[in-house]
Amino acid sequence: MRILQAGTALLLTLACAAASEAQQPTQAPAPGAGSDRPTIVLVHGAFADASGWVPVITLLQERGYRVVAVQNALASLAGDVETTKRLIDAQTGPVVVVGHSYGGAVISAAAAGNPHVRALVYVAAFAPEAGEPVAAFLQQYPSDLGTATAPDAAGFLYVDPVKFHDVFAADIPVAQTLAIAAAQKPIAGAIFGQSSPTAAWKTIPSWYLLTTQDHAINPALERFYANRMHAHTTEIASSHVPFLSHPREVADLIVQAAAGAR
Repeated sequence: MRILQAGTALLLTLACAAASEAQQPTQAPAPGAGSDRPTIVLVHGAFADASGWVPVITLLQERGYRVVAVQNALASLAGDVETTKRLIDAQTGPVVVVGHSYGGAVISAAAAGNPHVRALVYVAAFAPEAGEPVAAFLQQYPSDLGTATAPDAAGFLYVDPVKFHDVFAADIPVAQTLAIAAAQKPIAGAIFGQSSPTAAWKTIPSWYLLTTQDHAINPALERFYANRMHAHTTEIASSHVPFLSHPREVADLIVQAAAGAR
């Protein structure tokens, strides 16, 4: 338990440091500011947890937004959808739901049918069609991640720590990526063959942040998803973790979605 707590604390410290470096001092919002604004629900992807969102959370809170982040188990798509849906349903008033990477598949199912969800934001994310497996297009659009992961005895996938920087986060310091790789959260390999019966992006306005220097998800696949959704698309020269390397741009897109979907 002490080791797990230390690893979580380290990841939080690194994320906070990234936020501090990326932002300029801003005036804190007045009490009650942003009370008419939607709540932002953040959903992490594979090999990560909610603490990776800390730099973006800080920026959004400074702008007066209420933010909550899901901690998913990454043991099954259905389980992660249930956990995320429970958090979305617990919010009062309008909601904007944001998913990174595998988290895009989660929000596509978890937000479906909820009238309070005003916008979906996909950050270098999967955006499957109803009934479409998460990994449906990974062979058609290969990436370096395909040769950088290995399963453990229980079938959970890890990214090789030696390859983590180049594949996952080439635009943040190597020392930081080594620490994040050590604290990575594995995902059940079976998830990539699983699907959900709904696709929320068909009925909810969507925004997409396409990362052109991504080696974990092929940028061409990201563009395919964005075009298929008719999403409001922004491209950025970033690795797979823009919430760490470009948190201000990620926060800006979320704010745009929140404003555009009112």
